[in-house]
Amino acid sequence: MRKRIRAAAACAALLVLSTTLPAARTSDGAAPEAQIGIEHFAFRPETLTVPAGTRITWVNRDEELHTVTSSAGAFASAGLEKGETFAYTFAAPGAYAYFCALHPYMKSTITVK
Repeated sequence: MRKRIRAAAACAALLVLSTTLPAARTSDGAAPEAQIGIEHFAFRPETLTVPAGTRITWVNRDEELHTVTSSAGAFASAGLEKGETFAYTFAAPGAYAYFCALHPYMKSTITVK
């Protein structure tokens, strides 16, 4: 019985790892990915530079509701509860300023090369 419980726990741990870790970068041309955390009323990292084609996922780790809103109107999330995510793929080079519409002092920039 103990062996079965340990085996089930090991399988559950592998399942959690496989659903929370970012996809590995491959040489087959898969798009790169990055993650930005929303925590303590700030975007972390505050600034980020990525290659064109990168998919960025924001994760709200705060207890408060937050948004991810482009200053130029390129993208906007709905209000994100704790644990919810929003993703956007940056296809074109440029500087993309964004903020939280509910807390406008929360600002950040993504530079796409």
